[in-house]
Amino acid sequence: MPLQNASIKVTEFIIGGFDATKRPMVVGVVILIIYVLAILANVLNILFIVYDKRLHKPMYLLICNLAVVDIIYSTSCSPTMIGVLVAGANTIAYVPCLIQMFVYHVAVVMEMFALAVMAFDRLLAISFPFQYHSYVTNVRTAVLTYILWVASCGLVSIMPETLLPLPHCHLKLKYSFCDYPALIRTTCVDPTYYFNLVTIIAFFLSFFTFTFICLSYLWIIVFVKLSSNNDKKKMFSTCSSHLIVVIYYYSQLFISVMLTRLGVVLSLEARHGLMLAAILGSPLINPLVYCLRTNEIKSKILKIFQNS
Repeated sequence: MPLQNASIKVTEFIIGGFDATKRPMVVGVVILIIYVLAILANVLNILFIVYDKRLHKPMYLLICNLAVVDIIYSTSCSPTMIGVLVAGANTIAYVPCLIQMFVYHVAVVMEMFALAVMAFDRLLAISFPFQYHSYVTNVRTAVLTYILWVASCGLVSIMPETLLPLPHCHLKLKYSFCDYPALIRTTCVDPTYYFNLVTIIAFFLSFFTFTFICLSYLWIIVFVKLSSNNDKKKMFSTCSSHLIVVIYYYSQLFISVMLTRLGVVLSLEARHGLMLAAILGSPLINPLVYCLRTNEIKSKILKIFQNS
């Protein structure tokens, strides 16, 4: 991987992903509205769980963790995109850019881990209903969540480790915020090796977590077939929220992966659309789904409106 000689010292990057966007103010305001709604929905979800002691159970701790992940996921890059589109602030300093890259990718990895653990939790709850509370405790759930956060940070640390030693030849980011592909493209090296490295890690993580979720649900389906009709309804109600969240998150992920593997060259607008569907769609849909389909949280919301 030979280096070019025209390397430059970088103090800030120019975000150029929205240069060709028509009506940037309108797009920015739409992103701002969705972002605010997503943050409010997730914060309310967390507050409902924290302040109601009846919800201090492993399942709700996992829902709370997912809400934290979604807040970090959307906040890692949405303010930058809003600043570019609404305020025209299209520069970002070098260190904040690296921090944004790291936090964004940690949230992406943690989203997969969180969904996989929630599937396993539902599997245990349905397969071992009487032993579930002895197997899955709040302490064990908190420890497992902590381990997953550490593992996510460890996996994503490969990105700054491979990026920091590289000299930069460009200041302009091709995309709309500081993610790994955008920063690698500003360096003086052939990006193929670095893209392949990250692709292998991303494929392993997405394939492992999605396969784990599918196997969990296959076992749940087998168990449901052996149950009574009344139990089937309860099990479907228990799993439906998580299933909706999983289908949405992985569908947009696999669409972008499949299109890339089939050789389809995505336009910058199409890439922005898929990226925003993940960054803003999941953090908005997840809390709404759990609020509307989880009986304890839904009943608490209804009580608040009835008393007001």
